[in-house]
Amino acid sequence: MNDTSWGAPSRAGYWGAPDQGPVQGAAPVGPAHDAHALNPSETQPMPIVPDVAASGGHQDDDRGAAQSSGPLFRDETPHAAHAAPAAHSSNPAQKPQEPMTGAPQPAPAPQKKSAGRDLGAAIGVGVGLGAVILASLFFKKAVFVGVIAVAVVVGLWELTSRLQERKAIKAPLVPLAVGGAAMVVAGYVRGAEGAWVAMALTALAVLVWRMTEPPEGYLKDVTAGVFAAFYVPFLATFVALMLTADDGPQRVLTFLILTVVSDTGAYAVGWRFGKHKLAPRISPGKTREGLLGAVAFAMAAGALCMHFMIDDGTWWQGLLIGLAVAASATLGDLGESMIKRDLGIKDMGTLLPGHGGIMDRLDSLLPTAPVVWLLLVVFVGSG
Repeated sequence: MNDTSWGAPSRAGYWGAPDQGPVQGAAPVGPAHDAHALNPSETQPMPIVPDVAASGGHQDDDRGAAQSSGPLFRDETPHAAHAAPAAHSSNPAQKPQEPMTGAPQPAPAPQKKSAGRDLGAAIGVGVGLGAVILASLFFKKAVFVGVIAVAVVVGLWELTSRLQERKAIKAPLVPLAVGGAAMVVAGYVRGAEGAWVAMALTALAVLVWRMTEPPEGYLKDVTAGVFAAFYVPFLATFVALMLTADDGPQRVLTFLILTVVSDTGAYAVGWRFGKHKLAPRISPGKTREGLLGAVAFAMAAGALCMHFMIDDGTWWQGLLIGLAVAASATLGDLGESMIKRDLGIKDMGTLLPGHGGIMDRLDSLLPTAPVVWLLLVVFVGSG
């Protein structure tokens, strides 16, 4: 909106225009014209230009906002502001034009919705990751355990790097990486008991490793280290626990399908129909409609996966698992969004074009893994 007819007389005062010279009709200054000053009929009142500089002159200042003749926007062109007072000054008796406060404003042009990322790169990277996961999952279980361990180490590296960059928190990466990989292997080889033991030893290693540095910041560093050990490798260990069953690859594939379908349903429905924000202070892009889409998609996929892929599984069990996955995946996504907001970043890394970092793909998978593992054990046993 750049209508130069609104509040034009005072814009020169706002922009600090130079003196335009004597105003036509005003009495000249000097002793030669003192006689004219004694005749009121020959003088005209000079229009008063508000002194914006005296009131602060800032667009956000309450006093400046109260002046109806002030500029509408700071980015109005100065030359238009200078030209308008000169035109009005030719007739001093004319009253300044009042702003048209009740005039209808043109509606803003509708903005086209955007996904916010490079969808082509995101799809290509997603297909590539899916191919690697499926090939390792059905080729040999031990190879897939190695894939989990690599993802855990990279995720820990991203998390600890962002903590140090943004918060000056030095969570020791070496004991976390070694302990995290060992945690995944121990969970696959020794089950839940092995995972807990590895978790305890990793936490102890973090405490000891940090002792080699000055004591300043020790508490926050080891606290962040123990949190990272639980958040990334320990939760990922439940994927390895699912893999130990006789139909382990099918269980892991069900877990992956349900999580991906939940995220896809939330994105598709939220992008098309989303109007009501789910958690605007944490993740403004998520909507309640998107959550309903995640629930519907995940429940449908759960019923199909449990009926066709899991031994002794039934469709109604799949409905319950799908509902639980939609809830846990959404909470996991919100949880990492909370972390990233606290750190002041959009993505945890840039390793995956169109996706961000590894942690940006693990955000919904990590908290969903123990949920799916537990429900599968309850419904069909540990295998």
